[in-house]
Amino acid sequence: MIDIDVLVEALPFIKEFYCKKILIKYGGHAMIDDKAKSSTARDVVLLKYVGMEPIIVHGGGPEISRSMEKLGKESKFIKGLRVTDEETMEIIEMVLAGKISTEIVSELIKHDGDAISLSGKDSSLIYAHKKPASKIDEEIVDLGFVGEVERINTELLEMFLEYDVTPVISPIGIDEDGHSLNLNADTAAGEIAGAMDVEKLIILTDVRGVLRDPSDPSSLIQKIRISEVPGLIEEGIITGGMIPKIETCVKAIENGVKSCHIIDGRIEHAMLYEIFTTNGIGTMIFE
Repeated sequence: MIDIDVLVEALPFIKEFYCKKILIKYGGHAMIDDKAKSSTARDVVLLKYVGMEPIIVHGGGPEISRSMEKLGKESKFIKGLRVTDEETMEIIEMVLAGKISTEIVSELIKHDGDAISLSGKDSSLIYAHKKPASKIDEEIVDLGFVGEVERINTELLEMFLEYDVTPVISPIGIDEDGHSLNLNADTAAGEIAGAMDVEKLIILTDVRGVLRDPSDPSSLIQKIRISEVPGLIEEGIITGGMIPKIETCVKAIENGVKSCHIIDGRIEHAMLYEIFTTNGIGTMIFE
């Protein structure tokens, strides 16, 4: 039996977001569990069929670490950023562009979507520069081939969207000398969202959103204005790995994105609940 009330509630949102771009930062459990992968792909295809224009940027940190371990190479992180030498960069490209991105495309095609796997290097999609050495805990640290985004080749993405093809993007940048650079997937997603003037940036992760009390799932904060962010960080409500995600959202909104959403990719159809219902399911950040 079809729940007519759900369809009726979704209608105004379908109308509002028709022909609008939606950027999905795909990460966490939603990328690992087979059932979650299938559900996420099906939801992305549904967004396409109701008239939206999805773009996917994916992560892959755990898979990179596992591949490095198999190859006998130790992963090293400083302040959450992977130290990336030349060999590590090769492994990152192999895993992100050669494995994960193509698997996501295959899953979308399985559900009658049309998608293409893109590295940020393709046609200089993500032009970047090497992150300069910086002082961390009184020590000068060089992270190696870790990049910062300079500009996005929006024409390439617009071309694929015009032909109803969903871009699936690996967060790998290219510099002026043709070197590959490892990019933070959240940051890359935010930069692309701003450059492409997307309506919504949706970050799939392994938590419900921002919680006032981490031990209490019912303490979810459903809506946060960007002006409230500094205070929530100061209070210790936004902490740890949530800080860079929120900072990505703030920058994306400052660059023109209408709203950002942090949701739990482990919940089946989380994206649809967040986009097509009044209350949503995660935390929405807006101006």
